This record gives sequence, C-alpha cells and structure tokens, in this order.
Amino acid sequence: MKMTKRRKWIIAVFVGIFTVLTFFSYCWSRQSIDVLERRQQSRMSPVIMIPGSSATVNRFDTLVAKINRMDHRNHSLLKVKVYNNGKITYTGQIRQNDNEPFIVVGFENNHDGYNNIKKQAKMFKAAFNQLKVRYNFNNFKGIGHSNGGLIYTYFLEHYFNERQIKIKRLMTIGTPYNFAEPANRRTQMLTDFIKYRQNLPSDLTMYSVAGSENYVEDGLVPLSSVMAGKYIYQGTVKHYTQVTVTGKLAQHSALPQNQEVLDLIQQNILEHDNPQRLNGRKPARLAN
Repeated sequence: MKMTKRRKWIIAVFVGIFTVLTFFSYCWSRQSIDVLERRQQSRMSPVIMIPGSSATVNRFDTLVAKINRMDHRNHSLLKVKVYNNGKITYTGQIRQNDNEPFIVVGFENNHDGYNNIKKQAKMFKAAFNQLKVRYNFNNFKGIGHSNGGLIYTYFLEHYFNERQIKIKRLMTIGTPYNFAEPANRRTQMLTDFIKYRQNLPSDLTMYSVAGSENYVEDGLVPLSSVMAGKYIYQGTVKHYTQVTVTGKLAQHSALPQNQEVLDLIQQNILEHDNPQRLNGRKPARLAN
C-alpha cells in the first residue's frame, strides 16, 4: 500500500516537531545542569541584610564601613530596592572574587504593621529570586534589624523552600516579635509565627540580639518582645542564642553601630577562614 503525500507530510511534520522539542528539552536540561554545577561550585556566601520600618537601603552603611575597618577584607556593598510595582533596582556592585559581600534589600513600602510585614516578605522573595540567579550562591547568612527580623521570619516560614540554597546563620537585632505588647498578651503576628515555626530551616543557627538602656527596653522595643523570639525559634532550629547588649549605643536605632553587636556579627555571622581577622579581640560572650 502506497503512502499518500498527505500522510508523508503529516509524518514529516510530527518528526520535525519531535526533533525541535527534543532539541529544546536538551538545551533546557543542559542549562539547568550548568546552573546547578555553577551553584554547587560557588564559593560566594553573601550576607543579606534587611533594614527595619522607615529605613532605607542606606541603613547599614556605617555597619559595613566599621566591619571593613575591623577585618580589613573590604566587603562589597550591593543595595537592592524593591518597588511597589515590582521593579527592582541595584546600586553598587559585587567585586570579582569577593566571596562574602554585603547585600542590603530595602523596600519602597517600608511602613510598620503586620500587613506590611507580609507584603515586604513577598517583595523580599522577589529580590531573593533575582539575586540567586544573578550570583548562583549556594548558601548565605541573614541579618535583620528591627522589623527586618520580622520580614526574615515570615520569609523563612512561608517562602523559603530552597533545596540547593542554605541559610547558614541568621541574626535579628532589636526585632519586636510581639511588637510593643506585654509578654502576657500575644499579637496575631506572634501567634502566626509560632503556628508556622515548623517551616523554619531545621539546620539554622539563629542569634537574637536585644538592646537594653534600662533592662526593660531599648528606647523603643520592649526587651520582652525581642525575647519572644524564643517561642518561634528555640527548639525548632539547630541552635538558638539570645544576647542582650547594654551601655553605649544600646538604643534601638543605634544597635547596628554598637561595637558589641559588630563583634557578634564578625565572630558569629561572618566566615572565619582567616584567624587574624579578630585582631586580638576576645570573642563576644553569648548566652543560650
């Protein structure tokens, strides 16, 4: 039985479509494998920082400058701003061969309140997804000041489901896990954080730093609100440590410039590949 021209044409079309699909499937698979290989081989371990409410991407400029003077490594500083319409802009750059840059993610919507915290966490997710594609890192460390720690907590509980990327350490500084409410009255936010705590990375090392001007508050956030973080993280992540700093620059907005806080960051968040980095400083004392 002879094959008609129409049947030959149909078979040729199907063969062509199959060939094209196979080619694109191979290219996609090859590209995915290349991305995974680059990520697995990457030596970059950035410190991604989130400022608190009303703060901008410039919030950590002094912190980074002081850290660079302390360890002489000249960490790069990249600033990422997420706008309400989804636009994301970058200021600064990461130097070639800088394996531990600081990346600050800020938001056009930098207002207070639980509803805004949830919106900002979603905006941070968008920025994080861009950053992981741009820089192919397989691990990172996090620092959140004030409400920045709340954004990180919501992000980790609801959006961070990465298999190829690990958050090694997180430090929240002056973070009001119960806002300004007394310890015996939990906010809806704290209740929700506790409800979804099992979504937190189980291998995370977490530090919660509180400031205290008068052993009650840091001038803005009650000490009990910061310490409420234990109900979220303690017993869920691998290590949870609560630290309280007092004295000079223990006021809420000054905490990122506090020398003891800087020591904690240098010694517990940054990598310790160079034993000379501490410059003879004694390790900051931590209390579990």
